Amino acid sequence: MSTNENAPASPKSKTPSNGKPVAKRSQAKSARRRSREAALQGLYQWLITGDDVATIDGHMRDQDDFSKVDQAHFDALLNGCILEAADLDAVLARHVDRKTTDLSPIEHGVLMIGAYELKHCIDIPYRVAINEAVELAKAFGGTDGHKYVNGVLDRAASDLRPTEVAARNSAKTSGDSKAK
Repeated sequence: MSTNENAPASPKSKTPSNGKPVAKRSQAKSARRRSREAALQGLYQWLITGDDVATIDGHMRDQDDFSKVDQAHFDALLNGCILEAADLDAVLARHVDRKTTDLSPIEHGVLMIGAYELKHCIDIPYRVAINEAVELAKAFGGTDGHKYVNGVLDRAASDLRPTEVAARNSAKTSGDSKAK
């Protein structure tokens, strides 16, 4: 595969006008976050080129920092999102304002990862799955893409995790009434 200069090679770095890098909240990324980043890069390649999953998987495993990735989570995300792309897109289609094929490949990939985690990774609280997708969109996506991702996945969570969302909304409501 040829390298695409527009491919999301790494998260955007924030550098102020004085040229010194800004310290991030947490310098160390978790292995799970790295697996999401690698899976997003693989999904981007798949959405752009249509390469088969084995080719993409091999390409991602050849990356320098792949040893720091939660490989089981990466495998689940990359293979699961590609295998279930039509089902994930059907879930997302109920909550997006255009065809999923018209979304930017980054936002589409992020939404697929978020929807996959909401659907299959019930050990991850739904708010965490959404937040992780938002962080991916901030790092790799367009300026306000993270807001779009947040809104779509928040609505999709009601379909994919209705009990968890209802419990959180109920707790939030009862907490609001106690504060009055």
